[in-house]
Amino acid sequence: MPAMADPTDRPGLRAALAESPPLWWSILYFFSLLTGYYVLRPVRDAMGASSDAVAVFPRAWVAWVEARGQDIGDFTLQVLFTGTFLVMLVLQPLYGALVARFPRRVFLPAVYAIFIACLFAFFLAFHYQVAGRGIVFFIWTAVFNLFAVTVFWSFMADVFDNAHAKGIYGYIGAGGTVGALVGPTITRVFAERVGVANLMLVSIGFLCVCLFCIFKLRPWALKREHERGEASGERAMGGSVWAGLRLVARVPLMRAMAMLMFFGVGVGTLLYNEQAKIVRNAFGADAAGATTYFANIDLAINLFAITLQLFVTRWLLRRFGVGPALLIPGFAVLLGFCMLAASPFPMLVAAVQVATRGGEFGLGKPGRETIYTRVEREWRYKAKAAIDTFVYRTGDVTFVWLHKALALFGSQVVFLAGVFIAGMFTLGAWRVVRLQGTLPGASKPGDTRP
Repeated sequence: MPAMADPTDRPGLRAALAESPPLWWSILYFFSLLTGYYVLRPVRDAMGASSDAVAVFPRAWVAWVEARGQDIGDFTLQVLFTGTFLVMLVLQPLYGALVARFPRRVFLPAVYAIFIACLFAFFLAFHYQVAGRGIVFFIWTAVFNLFAVTVFWSFMADVFDNAHAKGIYGYIGAGGTVGALVGPTITRVFAERVGVANLMLVSIGFLCVCLFCIFKLRPWALKREHERGEASGERAMGGSVWAGLRLVARVPLMRAMAMLMFFGVGVGTLLYNEQAKIVRNAFGADAAGATTYFANIDLAINLFAITLQLFVTRWLLRRFGVGPALLIPGFAVLLGFCMLAASPFPMLVAAVQVATRGGEFGLGKPGRETIYTRVEREWRYKAKAAIDTFVYRTGDVTFVWLHKALALFGSQVVFLAGVFIAGMFTLGAWRVVRLQGTLPGASKPGDTRP
């Protein structure tokens, strides 16, 4: 097995692919993962914006609420986000137990095998139009996205070191963004032709490719661990199932990462809820039309993200370190919310949504993930998972209910509150930048050496 050369020696994707054989499989892995997810995401978003209560909730729930003179549709997103948080609360210790008790060769494939089995069940639920399928699918898709993606990046930190991560994470992210473009395109073209149920089978196919890539990348992870004298991921990690949350509470850098995640979710949730209100008013019970609308938004976001990943991210990380990659999205979000507070027009909401999520995928996410290449393995798999799942969904449920209260006073009040939340998000980014400088391998601006 040839050694990976320093990806900072020569510029360009072609050179990086030639010098780093596992980069091929990593890009294919992330491409397949996000294609499979983004085939499903417009279906999930359409469920969240649907005015057909029986498609989203069990008939008994709808009847119980109607008997009390209420419309459960008025609280669709609040119920869905609260349910997602409660499920995540249960799953976090289960994931911790899986990581602690089983080696990487077992728990990585197991995570994806479980998701594939669930998708077969959803194929049947959508095919037979089972009442209440919306809430289960919405919650499951949120869980799938967070756990599958956090497992991917934890595995990447096993395969690549910090120097290589700065040179190639932008390209890996771009591979995922291409998948995030292909996924909604598949949904946009085929949703109304083949039906929503068959999209589940398409997603299953891409997850099977992910499993293949995991097996192909495993030798590279073992090689890097051997070279650096790290504990092998082929042995169970051990420790408490609650170790992730304890690390977040105890380690200042992990607390800062949690703060960044919490308020980053806050700005996204406020925008998402305003967007869902617009879609509900425009499309009503037209699930296919709403699905197409959300697919178009996702396409715009990912076109912006891939532009950053291919032409900006690598240069920025190598030249200046993670600081600008984390702070630029923070200041952009802050500016966007100031504009929305002054003029809360629907098209501006969509534009800020594109800038916010595109900046997160193009700069913020790769910047944060390079930090995890420089920490202990338990931090990568346990603390990171706690932040990416539990903290993320805590932010979801907090801000979805805050939005419900603020929305009573109109969109302008929502976005004024968003200015404060965006400010805290930017503060969290600054704290992460400052604290990560104490880790081994920290580089100063302009230092592109390994």
